[in-house]
Amino acid sequence: MRLLFIGDVVGSPGRNMVKEYLGKLKDKYRPQFVIINGENAAAGRGITEKIYKELLEYGANMITLGNHSWDNRDIFEFIGDAKYLVRPGNFPEGTPGAGLKFLKMNQYELAVISVQGRTFMPPLDDPFLVADKLVEEAAKRTPFIFVDVHAEATSEKQALGWYLDGRVSAVIGTHTHVQTADNRILPNGTAYMSDVGMTGPYDGILGMEREAVIKKFLTSMPVRFEVPKEGRTVLSGVIIDLDPKTGKAIKTERILINEDHPFFY
Repeated sequence: MRLLFIGDVVGSPGRNMVKEYLGKLKDKYRPQFVIINGENAAAGRGITEKIYKELLEYGANMITLGNHSWDNRDIFEFIGDAKYLVRPGNFPEGTPGAGLKFLKMNQYELAVISVQGRTFMPPLDDPFLVADKLVEEAAKRTPFIFVDVHAEATSEKQALGWYLDGRVSAVIGTHTHVQTADNRILPNGTAYMSDVGMTGPYDGILGMEREAVIKKFLTSMPVRFEVPKEGRTVLSGVIIDLDPKTGKAIKTERILINEDHPFFY
């Protein structure tokens, strides 16, 4: 069984990359499930219902969120009815949405979980304890469990990976927008990667216009970050192969598509 996970889609450049390449990636790799992190899909800040449906039309089966979940007020109008949208499960009780959703495809059922880290990020409920509860719930139905860890600190992501090793199929990091080269399979069968990377502007800084970011560092003055409307783009992702009986990971492959790494199929 095979999963494709595409990292943090940033604005229209990221959405255009998904539109252009997701069909080609599905033709080449034939994944049973496609998951996309879309928390920056609306001009770099949150997601709208229109964009949520757009990503599903392009071929996504589930969309995960993160700390920018609430940056676009449109989210409150549709998250309660969005069957294929997962926000971090360790937001406080009473927050709209859910941190665990299930997908069914033929004989396979996949559980998709999201948790958000707390190091260098807003304080939330303990992601380790929340992950325990969500994984326990998911394991009652399926051995195929995917976890998106939306966190700043690599150490926290690694800790969650080792903490969940053997209990889930994959622990893949998002949020920092820079693809890491540490994809591996942990000893007890969990695929791990510190950050899947970003899908969006290639020549910006984390998907934003670089001049504004540099000015922020030089002056420490408030600046407005915008998604570049022109320039080169990138798509970042990871393929994960799972044992169809146990749900354990057996192979991972990083995906990086840009002018320096063209896509061939």
